[in-house]
Amino acid sequence: MPLAAIISKPQKPELAGILRELVSWLESHGYQYIFDPDSAAYLAGAVGIERPDLPKHKPDLVIVLGGDGTLLAAARAFARTVTPILSVNLGSLGFLTEIPLGDLYVTLQDWCDHRADVEVRSMMHAELRRDGKLLHQWDALNDVVVAKGTIARMADFMVEIDEQLVAKFRADGIIVATPTGSTAYNLAANGPIVMPNVNAMLVTPICPHLLTLRPIVVPGDSSVSIHIEGVPNQTYLTVDGQEAVELMLGDIVHCCRSHYSVRLLRHTPNGVFNVLRSKLKWGER
Repeated sequence: MPLAAIISKPQKPELAGILRELVSWLESHGYQYIFDPDSAAYLAGAVGIERPDLPKHKPDLVIVLGGDGTLLAAARAFARTVTPILSVNLGSLGFLTEIPLGDLYVTLQDWCDHRADVEVRSMMHAELRRDGKLLHQWDALNDVVVAKGTIARMADFMVEIDEQLVAKFRADGIIVATPTGSTAYNLAANGPIVMPNVNAMLVTPICPHLLTLRPIVVPGDSSVSIHIEGVPNQTYLTVDGQEAVELMLGDIVHCCRSHYSVRLLRHTPNGVFNVLRSKLKWGER
């Protein structure tokens, strides 16, 4: 029997009813199912499996009920698999989770009938090195951000691309984004919008103390290194806005294209400009 893994956003009371209906639909269509702990919390007697352990059960499909943040967490958990993710928007923006709740069962039926579209999104691999040793590594769908914490003081950075010096400067931080992440924090920092299927990475400074420093787009096979040369209190590296590590003087953050990608299940192809118009009011006067 096919297996579906269900991942849900916490603290959404309406999910109790939604999950009961979803479980009923899956059972009637011959599916088994497993839950993450947040999903299991909505159903009496359900047992949850920690998200990092869900891929070990080799589900045929991942169903995400929540917003973009829930999808980003699911994408990292399933980064090293080829399992498609069906993401249903229950959040406020839903730029990535573009399937509305009303289309959930239509999309599931399309998947069962082998008529659903699968959109492949590239990921970024990031490594944090300290004193010459690998300290942490991640695969991100949106971005890796180096930024100051609570105190309003800038940090000092040196950026290299393919081991060539780009610039040394002071700023609040630096964003290294995938094309998928170009419409996230990068966009808020006046970075460019890049089509999701472009093989590229974006490097965007956050409030640099220079009039001439601007965001840049580099080839997707480039290697971007950020050297931490001066840090105020509490400077962090953040992955997809969810996982964070405090940085120290001398740390180096390396970013490159990941060997892995995310497969997003779509009911109908929805061009990026349609999403920009509907979600971010692109081009409105």
